[in-house]
Amino acid sequence: MRKLAPLALSVLLVAVMLIGIPGQTRASSHREAPFITNDPQADNTDVFAFVSPDKPDTVTLIANYIPFQEPAGGPNFHNFGEDVLYEIKVSNNQDVERDISFQFFFRTEIRNPNTFLYNTGPIESLDDNDWNIRQFYNVRRSVYDNRAKRFTGSTVLGTNIPVAPANIGPRSTPNYNTLAESAVRELPGGYKVFAGPRDDPFFVDLGSVFDLAGLRPFNPAHVIPLPAQDGVDGLQGYNVHSIAIQIPITALTRDGKLPQDVNDPDGVIGVYASAKRRSTRVLRENGTVENRGPYVQISRLANPLINEVVIPVGRKDYWNSQRPQRDQQFLQYYTNPEVTKLENLLYPVLDNAAETDRNDLVAILLTGVKIPAGKIPGVENLNYTGEMKADLLRLNMAIPPSTTTSRLGVLEGDLAGFPNGRRLADDVTDIELRALAEGYGPVLNAVLGLPNRTPNNTLGDGVDQNDVEFMPMFPYVAPPHQGYESIPHPNAARNERGR
Repeated sequence: MRKLAPLALSVLLVAVMLIGIPGQTRASSHREAPFITNDPQADNTDVFAFVSPDKPDTVTLIANYIPFQEPAGGPNFHNFGEDVLYEIKVSNNQDVERDISFQFFFRTEIRNPNTFLYNTGPIESLDDNDWNIRQFYNVRRSVYDNRAKRFTGSTVLGTNIPVAPANIGPRSTPNYNTLAESAVRELPGGYKVFAGPRDDPFFVDLGSVFDLAGLRPFNPAHVIPLPAQDGVDGLQGYNVHSIAIQIPITALTRDGKLPQDVNDPDGVIGVYASAKRRSTRVLRENGTVENRGPYVQISRLANPLINEVVIPVGRKDYWNSQRPQRDQQFLQYYTNPEVTKLENLLYPVLDNAAETDRNDLVAILLTGVKIPAGKIPGVENLNYTGEMKADLLRLNMAIPPSTTTSRLGVLEGDLAGFPNGRRLADDVTDIELRALAEGYGPVLNAVLGLPNRTPNNTLGDGVDQNDVEFMPMFPYVAPPHQGYESIPHPNAARNERGR
């Protein structure tokens, strides 16, 4: 194995630390920037957008917040922020500007302020008197006219909708799954919503990735070699808070029609989620807080892992504040990706991928993908939205759900998977590792002429699926882990066996 000279190793350590700064552990978008690390209620961890597999005339959008929730973290279990404006935004007319915004406003109700308890008995229904600290939310659909630069219509879809409670234990929440299912609400117009704690659906080997960008299955090939091991899901056992909304496709298209042709540009939408707070916070001496001023965006997310490993640490907070249509200013980080340089440096066994002029990444992440005529019969537009550069999760709503799902999505010819939208089971870590290393696989090599370097096309962290199964119906994200059964650091025993 080739060894690095001391100077080269020093450069390597500095470069990797720019991605993995101690105290700022990240996943898809967990604690990804210095400011948002200190504000978990507004930290958008993942965004998903897919045609609903059991109801293909609808699209499901999911935005997760509040990372690394220890299920046993009482007595003040995690809640949505009352002073946070949570939004899921949709662009449907090829200009990458928001056209539709789904806005979620939360409030907290404390029934008995004279007890420290979250609940004073078993919670058997969403209006149980024993449930002391509850949350409710309103959801609003707003339409924005980008030419006029103003909202042109706003509809309240639902009010005072209950948030599912924490999954505490067999005494407090004895029939949790049934209880949480009752928090799924159908709204007028064919909408369906859910908000509450869920299992964190992202899966990645955080412990190895942030140990100088290690990949356990490739440990022997690293410049600081270790024995090969199976990957360990660093998010196993943790919860997040999910906001999920199922929307009729006809409520998302510009013309209000169900797209019939996969090449119809009106069938492609761009999605991102954000969190905003008031510009001024006043802390009073009596322990109360007042928030004033206009809302300011402090977190946003579309494609996974962008602010983590594409945007440098000195610009992460600024990136979070910007709207996607201004992403041209970050273009250099896509065309000259730092991760590719690290992959080439850390793993000499790889076939060195191009470190500059990476227009392939621009197409995949910033504009969407067009397919040359004849390469895939009947398909010439995967999810292209024009030349305007913007970080959006692009979804072609005319492509039906797959009957056979591949965790590698489009890399293995599954056009219903990432980067065409994002499903819960899509292994975005492996997909992006291979794309950054130009190991696109035989399908995209044949269809788009993208490089298929080897062994780059086998890169992965060894974690290929979530720690628990997803649900077959809305909201699809698995129920949250229970506090009573929570075992801190559940992978500790496994790690010991692997040494």
